[in-house]
Amino acid sequence: MSAFDEVRAPAAETIADCVHCGFCLPTCPTYVLWDEEMDSPRGRIVLMRAGLEPGSELSAANVEHFDNCLGCMACVTACPSGVRYDQLIEDTRAQVERRHRRSPAERLWRRALFALFPRPGRLRALAPLLALARALRLHRAALRLVRKSGGAESPPPGRFSLVRSAAALTALAPPRPLRAAGRRLPERFAPAGPSRGRVALLQGCVQRAFFGDVNLAAARALAAEGFEVHAPRRPRCCGALALHAGEAEPARALARATIAALEGYDAIAVTAAGCGSAMRDYAHALRDDPAWVGRAEELGRKVRDVTELLAAEPPRTRRRPLSLRVAYHDACHLAHAQGVRDAPRALLRAIPGVELVEPAEWELCCGSAGVYNLLRPQAAAALGERKARNLLDADADLIAAANPGCALQIAAHATALGRPVPVVHPVELVWRSMGDG
Repeated sequence: MSAFDEVRAPAAETIADCVHCGFCLPTCPTYVLWDEEMDSPRGRIVLMRAGLEPGSELSAANVEHFDNCLGCMACVTACPSGVRYDQLIEDTRAQVERRHRRSPAERLWRRALFALFPRPGRLRALAPLLALARALRLHRAALRLVRKSGGAESPPPGRFSLVRSAAALTALAPPRPLRAAGRRLPERFAPAGPSRGRVALLQGCVQRAFFGDVNLAAARALAAEGFEVHAPRRPRCCGALALHAGEAEPARALARATIAALEGYDAIAVTAAGCGSAMRDYAHALRDDPAWVGRAEELGRKVRDVTELLAAEPPRTRRRPLSLRVAYHDACHLAHAQGVRDAPRALLRAIPGVELVEPAEWELCCGSAGVYNLLRPQAAAALGERKARNLLDADADLIAAANPGCALQIAAHATALGRPVPVVHPVELVWRSMGDG
């Protein structure tokens, strides 16, 4: 017996790849905040190794360190040994959720989150309530509560607080109009000119419910550049949020449904970085399922961020000037997990009149990290404020971010700092420059 069972336990050979060099430390958000070895990637890897040993236990203290990890993958980018920490933490979190008993309040909150977020219809029903909270300025009071309840200089307390987590959800009320929540896309967008291929646009759950305008801009921009774009209603969710939070079996079921729905296209266009990261790694999640692992690998090879697809082809549509100073935020699951940094920048620089500026500490997570900001709101708030300050210091007209969670997190903390700045997806600027106004 050990802390971990044999069901997709973190791989000993992957753990052994870590030489404890420390290159990951300055890029790890929780280590940067607290300077605690066990809240660094190499520290957590030590705990993983111990968890594989006979007689080990999955203690509450160890679970706390695993929970503190954002899963941002900055350490993967920084690691000279190529350690797949992303796979290690994903497998470890699944072990935690299967073998560790959380408090009744935390179990209730997690069940509520995963009954809500993977379902766009339920998220759309929530949108008017969040809009009302924003109109009443409850989101600002909620964020003040989260910030006041714990400082950035010390780790958050181990005891889960339902009040803080509920306040964090209110604080992230989307700033976009309700019409974006009700946006329904046509199922097909005809290509302009000779077709460059059939592309399926993943609508997603949070993206579809709160950022429908982003999906619409992506579909129109791709079609204008010659792609035949299909926007199927299924799948309702790719499983990324559940996968990254350790909810392994629901995530695997959603992965299978996504594969079945999107097979047969030349490419899968994604507008949410977290979704693209999960889909590209379906083969790892389904590695012990012989009926699906091959299909998962095939689909993963076709997944592309929408900025990758647009940047890979010579433009057919003339870009009109946009006189804007744009600060680009690297979403962790795009820059670190997928290694995509050049494509969005190239697209933005190709727009006449756009001045692209780079904020400090690009590699540090904004604190959103899937549902991390709803489970560990104090740490997330400290990182959100830090990220917002860095972006605001760039003195830009707006911020471009290719992930809905990042957009919500950055907008909330920029507003709390008294300097609300629009946060848009890069593809929205591309479409605007094509003549959408």
